Amino acid sequence: MYSSGFHGATDLSPVTMAAALHFNTAIHNFGIQEHMPHDPLVDEVFPHDYHFKDGFMYVGDKPGLGVDLDIDLASKYPYQRAFLPVNRREDGTMWNW
Repeated sequence: MYSSGFHGATDLSPVTMAAALHFNTAIHNFGIQEHMPHDPLVDEVFPHDYHFKDGFMYVGDKPGLGVDLDIDLASKYPYQRAFLPVNRREDGTMWNW
């Protein structure tokens, strides 16, 4: 049987990491969780109960996913739309971006 591994890069929010951790604990064939620490400011905007210690991720005991949102702090950083390059043109052909 295959085990699962989940993406945990910093382009995903702490909400996504918490959801992945909760899912990990609910399945029998969980394999590995990628973890890249967020910028401290992201952790301040999204205070969370999960944590990494000695090579292990811990879900925490707060209700729900265990992630909150500091709306006052978040409002100081308005959304700025950004795009990643894509490797297909509008007609579907591949190109080297």
